[in-house]
Amino acid sequence: RFSAGARSGGDTAFEVELRRSGRTVAVGADSTVLAAVRAVLPDTAYSCEQGFCGTCRQRVLAGEVDHRDELLTDGERASAMLICVSRAHGGRLVLDL
Repeated sequence: RFSAGARSGGDTAFEVELRRSGRTVAVGADSTVLAAVRAVLPDTAYSCEQGFCGTCRQRVLAGEVDHRDELLTDGERASAMLICVSRAHGGRLVLDL
């Protein structure tokens, strides 16, 4: 429980639009959404970076999320993601940040 789960590999780069701040950040294939967001918004909250605690939870406005967390319910996943571990299916996500 306190270590990262196995990844399927083959991650690709994508963009995340931070709607409220008016910024767009690139998330590299070997990076996390959290790391990319914190590069431009360093006060973004996070804690475990493993997808368990929910501190980094963000509202998703558009795009399809590749959920890799162990916390959110199916209902919550319809409009939120944990940016420390989850990624995009496709080339772009829009977050309420």
